[in-house]
Amino acid sequence: MNRAPVRRTATVRAMLSFSCGHCGRLVFFENFVCLSCGTPQGFVPERLRLVALEGEDASLHRCVNDDAADCNWMVGAVDTLCRCCELTRTRPNDEDLDGMREFALAEAAKRRVIFQLLDLELPGVRPGELSFDLLSSAAQPVTTGHADGVITIDLAESDDARREQRRQQLAEPYRTMLGHLRHELGHYFQPLLVTGEQEWERCRALFGDERDDYDTALERHYERGTPSGWEERFVSAYATMHPWEDWAETFAHYLHIRDTLQTAAEYGVTVRGPRAVTADRSLKASPQPHAGARSFSELLENWLPLTYALNAVNRSMGRDDLYPFTLAPPVIDKLSFVHERVQDAATGAPVPAR
Repeated sequence: MNRAPVRRTATVRAMLSFSCGHCGRLVFFENFVCLSCGTPQGFVPERLRLVALEGEDASLHRCVNDDAADCNWMVGAVDTLCRCCELTRTRPNDEDLDGMREFALAEAAKRRVIFQLLDLELPGVRPGELSFDLLSSAAQPVTTGHADGVITIDLAESDDARREQRRQQLAEPYRTMLGHLRHELGHYFQPLLVTGEQEWERCRALFGDERDDYDTALERHYERGTPSGWEERFVSAYATMHPWEDWAETFAHYLHIRDTLQTAAEYGVTVRGPRAVTADRSLKASPQPHAGARSFSELLENWLPLTYALNAVNRSMGRDDLYPFTLAPPVIDKLSFVHERVQDAATGAPVPAR
């Protein structure tokens, strides 16, 4: 089966660098085929690798959603769903061509985030515990959200023009389908990662009391707007709405940081200057593929110089900042707490505080 890397205009990119197992040339997370030698490719979630479908791997089968969702993940039995697609509970009808186009784009973003969750070894990424309803608001009202392990996504957010219009209406610096998925997954993971009264007390000290009435907080948020000076304590304006939203926004931001640093490490992206105006040393960043196994500061010391460089590159192209955020000390404390909880869930052993 010979296909181009992506048949639709998805905004997803590979978080790791992959090479063709046949010729050794660069291939990408979305590839169905190596464009250099023509060898079919498929992603094997059990190995978290993109493999050349030859030799023993030639016996693997493509996910049954390979056409409907442009899914290049592999399965062991014919006509079955892969580990990512099996989490989708509801999708548009095949006859809904616009809905199915948006569905494929949403699934592309979902594959990226499920890859990351598997890579981080987080719990609960299984059917029966986590599921997705990917619904088209063209047919019915859809509210993106999370409830009891079910994440609902409005597929209209797959459309760049509509999403950009919504971003401008809400005065947001950043809005993507991947960001929506990571945010809603934040709601799902909070009770899985924060366990025990001591951890909840620490969480409340940082984010606020999640037991505060949500509907009242929502009404207050839309009546009064975002409080002035929110940047000094929150990662986004929406995070000010309720402690639940603060956690979800911070969790999503943490996944952004981990994924971007991992990609930078795989591609050998480093920063060596320029010399900072207010410091005695140059800006330096040398991300490593598995950075963060220790404290969050290990991530942060590479993250900030990298974002300065990426923002400067974007401005050279006449674009807005790639990373339009400022991490105030209270936000860093929150990100550090999320990091500790993620690491504990993956290893079962506590990590040092920041």
